[in-house]
Amino acid sequence: PGSRYAGSPHNVGFRVVNHFAERHFGAGRAVWSQRFDAEFAMAPLESEPLVLLKPLRFMNRSGESVRQAMTFFELPTDAALIVHDELDLPFGGVKLKLGGGEAGHNGLKSISAELGTRDYARLRVGVGRPVDGDVSDYLLSPLPSARSSELEPSLGEACAAIDLWAAHGIEAAMNRVNRRSALP
Repeated sequence: PGSRYAGSPHNVGFRVVNHFAERHFGAGRAVWSQRFDAEFAMAPLESEPLVLLKPLRFMNRSGESVRQAMTFFELPTDAALIVHDELDLPFGGVKLKLGGGEAGHNGLKSISAELGTRDYARLRVGVGRPVDGDVSDYLLSPLPSARSSELEPSLGEACAAIDLWAAHGIEAAMNRVNRRSALP
C-alpha cells in the first residue's frame, strides 16, 4: 500500500485493476470505497457487477482483505480472480491459471491460507526476474519510466482477459488468453 510502492513490479495487480476500472467507468470516474482494509468498487458488466478489490495491507497479509470481501459479498472461491505480478513470466506477459502453487509469492500464500485452498483463478502479469540484484529490492522499487511504459499494452491485454473470464469462465478464458500469449 501507499505511494512508495505504487510504481513497483509488486503492484502491477493494482495497475491492472485501475486500468480495468477506467475501461468500465471512464477515466477517473470509478467510485472507490474503503472496507475490508481495502479499496473496492463495483464494475458494471452485462451479466452482473464485478467487485474490484485493492487490499491496503502489505502483500503478505492481503489474503485477509480478500477473505473479508468474499465473505461479505457471499462469493465462492470460484468467483475470484486474483491479479498478481509473476516473476516467472517474461516482462509484460499475461497468462491465466487455475490453482497451483505460490512460487514464493507472499500475496498468493496469504490468499491461499485465508481461503483454505490454492484452487482459485489467477491472472498472472509478467514482471520478469531481475538480471542482477535482490528479487525483493526489484519487486519493491519503482520501475524506471521507460520500463513502466513498456507495460502499458499488457494492461489492456490483462483487462481483456478479465472480461473473458467474467463472460466465459476460467477454462474458456485460459484457452484464448494463454494461446494468444504464446504466439510470436
